[in-house]
Amino acid sequence: MKKRNAKRIVAAALAMTMASSMFVGCGKGGNGASNADKVDASNITWPLAEQVTITGTISYPVGTEENPNNRTIFKRLEEETNVHVDWTAISSDQWGDKISLNMSNVNTLTDMVFNAGFGDNDLIRYADQGVIVPVEEYIDNNMPNLKAVFDKYPEYRTMCEDEDGHIWALPWIEQLGSEKTAIQTVGNNMTFINQKWLDFLGLETPTTVDEFEQVLLAFQEHASELQKEFGIDGDIIPMSCIVNDQDPNLLTNGFGDGIGDVDMGQHIAVTDDKKVICTATTDGFRKGTEWLHKLYAEGLIDPECFTQDWATYVAKGKSHRYGVCFSWDVANIDNITDYVPLKALKADTVNVTPQNGSFTSGFDRGRCVITSVCKNPAFVCAWLDKMYDPFQSPQNNWGTYGEDDDFDIFELGENADGEKMLKHAPLGDASPVEVREAECVGGPLAILDEYYGKYVTCPDDAQYRLDWIKDYYTDDMHGKYVYPRVFMNSEDTEKLSAIQADLVSYLNSSKAEFIRDGITDDSWNAYLKQVDDYGVAEYLDIYQKYFDDFYAN
Repeated sequence: MKKRNAKRIVAAALAMTMASSMFVGCGKGGNGASNADKVDASNITWPLAEQVTITGTISYPVGTEENPNNRTIFKRLEEETNVHVDWTAISSDQWGDKISLNMSNVNTLTDMVFNAGFGDNDLIRYADQGVIVPVEEYIDNNMPNLKAVFDKYPEYRTMCEDEDGHIWALPWIEQLGSEKTAIQTVGNNMTFINQKWLDFLGLETPTTVDEFEQVLLAFQEHASELQKEFGIDGDIIPMSCIVNDQDPNLLTNGFGDGIGDVDMGQHIAVTDDKKVICTATTDGFRKGTEWLHKLYAEGLIDPECFTQDWATYVAKGKSHRYGVCFSWDVANIDNITDYVPLKALKADTVNVTPQNGSFTSGFDRGRCVITSVCKNPAFVCAWLDKMYDPFQSPQNNWGTYGEDDDFDIFELGENADGEKMLKHAPLGDASPVEVREAECVGGPLAILDEYYGKYVTCPDDAQYRLDWIKDYYTDDMHGKYVYPRVFMNSEDTEKLSAIQADLVSYLNSSKAEFIRDGITDDSWNAYLKQVDDYGVAEYLDIYQKYFDDFYAN
């Protein structure tokens, strides 16, 4: 047995001893209402003959129902299972502070944390402290729905496991496309161009960086005509973005070797020979950033691109002032009628580097945890496995049907085989986000591509984005790999975090300065030296080790 594993077992035993003594001594605690220990988890038939209570902690969106048991989804689950959940509910705006306090106090621990959303550092810390327990045994023996997902897609199990093979949390999985068609391959940097302006000015859609510059110049030169024709109040902005957020990095993906710098959180990519590199130190990054500086110096890029917040960015977009903008969905900025996605531009080459982690689609490793005070983790996991039912997961994720209010995310219908199916309902003027938040419960779940058309329809906003990625970008994704979602040990996580705190901040701030002020040989060499001093070599070594291990497994 490895020392780390032994340490966790000892810590868990100590935590259980503390919990037991405190409950006996004072007769209360976060788990006081649970009586799940009376259930034989090896022989469960739903609904249970007698009601059983378990305890859980959950978050809810601000301004929505505060009592989880008043939500239709949980009402139905209680009827179907005869399991009542005694919830500790925390509003999402207070979650970060309160969940940390709850996890550090045995009196406030519950059987599970349903919407944990814990990062790797959290999972490692709580595992070392004995606050949470490993669940791989329960997945194999008590969770047939989740096990079926892992059996079909073993990469998800690999992504959940630590170096000892333990799984410390139940995942959230949302497949929308896969590999190079996955909805996450292009992030908030998707490029949108104003087709209405192109048509009015008689311009062709640009395909190269030089043609793109000429289009922006035309928007600038004909600003008064555009304002008059379309009734625009405010200055015409040929191109706007938020540098290092809604970023123009997709435009520069074709410079140099075509690796680009689309990962703003890590600034890494994987070459076709499986080498992890820093994307913000390549020749292509320098050339692409110098080109952006040229556009900026010509007044073609919004001067507020370095400082504007999301609200300001959207407000100008809703005033229809942008020729080109960047976002996950242009409907967030203006509308999908006037704008179309812009394919990757040719510079030295044509390429789109997908986002790291995107080939396995949506994934959250730390969505739900079982705590060490849980008296019957096998039973709680069996109940949580209901969340992975193919008909249940879409409801937990998006919302449900048959609510008492005016709007539902779904209508209950039938698929081609005459089986029940969730069909996305027309919402009219209602906000999809607000309806989803009012109805959904989140938590651990899995929605697989094969569920669409059988158990649930694909959301309209997801479908048109999937179509955009397939039609505009997938064919230009020439690379073989993206960096996968790996689970690092505590030592490497701490090292990486320490380096990353300074390195990534420096890379981002330097990029903004380069776009604004340009790059000289002296400033570039000083930049590379500072990147080295911040420990980029060790940074890449750590990433490389886990990439190699992932593919070895």
